Amino acid sequence: MECNGCEFRSELYYDDQYQIWVRREEDGSLTVGMTDISQTVAGKILHVRVRRPGTLRPVGKPVATIESGKWAGPVPNVFDCVIEEANHSVLEDPNLLNIEPYEAWIARVRPSGTAEEALSVLLTGDAAQAGYCERARREDIHCERGAR
Repeated sequence: MECNGCEFRSELYYDDQYQIWVRREEDGSLTVGMTDISQTVAGKILHVRVRRPGTLRPVGKPVATIESGKWAGPVPNVFDCVIEEANHSVLEDPNLLNIEPYEAWIARVRPSGTAEEALSVLLTGDAAQAGYCERARREDIHCERGAR
């Protein structure tokens, strides 16, 4: 599904600003990445820094920071978690987030509570799709994927 050329994947969970996506893994960990909207707004991503594995990240404290040619800022965190691992491919080639935002995840985290509790604060399904499309249209965001 796409809105203004911005890819949306209904099987993922999203924060209420549609900056991050979260995927539940079989072992109970959660994988965090940037949405197509976020990578488009950021522009060419030049640097990614993920907090050290084992680091506790409470709600509101980012799991990573992203730098692009026009923006630098946090990868938001909406549930308490511990960093398990960074995606070394993205650390070595941050532009992967621009090329394939849903394959090029940023970090794997372990929620402090259950995965269900962590995911309960995120949007999914029809509600997420409606909000995602509404943001793309409201802010006139037209996504572009690929090397920049």
